[in-house]
Amino acid sequence: MSCLAVALVVAAMAALYSALPQIALATGATQAQLTWIVDGYTLVLACLVLPAGAVGDRYGRRVVLVVGLVVFAAASALPLLLSDPAWLIATRALAGAGAALVMPSTLSILTAGFAPAHRGRAVGIWAGVAGSGAILGILGAGVLLERWSWLSVFVGLTVAGAVLAGLACTIAESRQREHPQVDWVGAVAVAVAVAAIVFAVIEFPARGWADPLVAAAAGVGVAATAAFVVVELRSAAPLLDVRLFARRGFGAGSLSVTIQFLVTFGVFLLLVQYLQLVFGYGPLASALALAPMVVPLVVISVIAPWLSSLVGLRVMTVAGLLTIAAGLVLVSRLTLAAHYLDLLWPLLIMSAGLGLCTAPATYAIVADTPEAKHGVAAAVNDAAREIGAAIGIAVAGSVLAAGYTHRIQPALPQLPEPARGPVADSLAAALQVADQAGPVAAPLAEFAKAAFVHGSGQAALALAALTTVGAIVLAVLAPGRAPRRRYISTISPAKHAPFS
Repeated sequence: MSCLAVALVVAAMAALYSALPQIALATGATQAQLTWIVDGYTLVLACLVLPAGAVGDRYGRRVVLVVGLVVFAAASALPLLLSDPAWLIATRALAGAGAALVMPSTLSILTAGFAPAHRGRAVGIWAGVAGSGAILGILGAGVLLERWSWLSVFVGLTVAGAVLAGLACTIAESRQREHPQVDWVGAVAVAVAVAAIVFAVIEFPARGWADPLVAAAAGVGVAATAAFVVVELRSAAPLLDVRLFARRGFGAGSLSVTIQFLVTFGVFLLLVQYLQLVFGYGPLASALALAPMVVPLVVISVIAPWLSSLVGLRVMTVAGLLTIAAGLVLVSRLTLAAHYLDLLWPLLIMSAGLGLCTAPATYAIVADTPEAKHGVAAAVNDAAREIGAAIGIAVAGSVLAAGYTHRIQPALPQLPEPARGPVADSLAAALQVADQAGPVAAPLAEFAKAAFVHGSGQAALALAALTTVGAIVLAVLAPGRAPRRRYISTISPAKHAPFS
């Protein structure tokens, strides 16, 4: 049940990727609005996942899981009635609030239900499923879009959420005996901090740091982060004991997870559109083209905790992130003349890198946290994922939009006035204009595709640079291999931490 629920939450983050071209044509959404339709869900999820983990510890993880699934299902049904781009963004944000209640409950229920000796393998399976959820979402959406419109994706998410809500009612309740109080002041501070910082990152490529709105959002984010740290240090029952980040395993694991999801969701935003708009694949074909990533990711994730016990978190993390960066550089070199095999190898390389570092990072976070706080530990893990995903989507989407807009500008003065807006908005709209104009507009279609490939390549390089910087930082911060005797001793409930 935990794996199914986390798969749904992560799948919902990526399911709309395949539908973005259809959404752009049906609603008139610009490339920037398309980014917000995807990132509205992720942003709210990232803001609320830490408070949601604490609420689960306080009131019961099963009941929070059920409530979250109900909210998720209801919000996923609203786009069937409200299809304006602004409403789509709002309904996706509401679905993100439901997902925030779901995600930390899945991992904390799982860790509470397994004996310590088997917890590492359980976490590895959970991490593999969570890492593969994006591909499953893209694949499921591709199947639906092959026969129906983009609205069918929301029907699928609604049905899946409702079914899992019913199934969740059958599992045992999980909560801490002492019923810890929820730190609502810290909850508000962390939500504001995440929202402001991610908003600034989303708007920065188009507006620049000197823009008053971007500068104000960044300032609010920094101030809220400082306030959160102060509140947590002084609180008798903190939402998150920020001192945990001083533990090398916990801090390094959190940063590693953030980078992993940053890359995953950023690159998927690029590749799904690339496959459909440049290669000409349908939604299902583009999903199937990404499906091979699941194999190395899941297989390596299952054995990664064991490998980490042999070589240490540092080796696994740095090797994994550098492997991902190498795959991203190869993605950035794709051209209009590229074939599927040119894309397949970078996908498999990135997937292998994710498999190396995903499960060890998640286990490091859980192992460095007292068992009574596993709900918050799960929330930290999830918050790191969602913050990374939100930033990755923001960076990739914004750099793509900026690169496309810059390259397409020379073609606009040569077009009739009614066609300039759609062509400048997105490649999907530009291809529709070219198709309506007939063979005479073939050069426009090729020029627009070249502009998209340029923006996509810049975005992939930006993701590669962020991943490389992260690998360098973690080469210093992440702990090495723990002595074998100490590692075995820590499999008993969290008296010590194997990665501290």
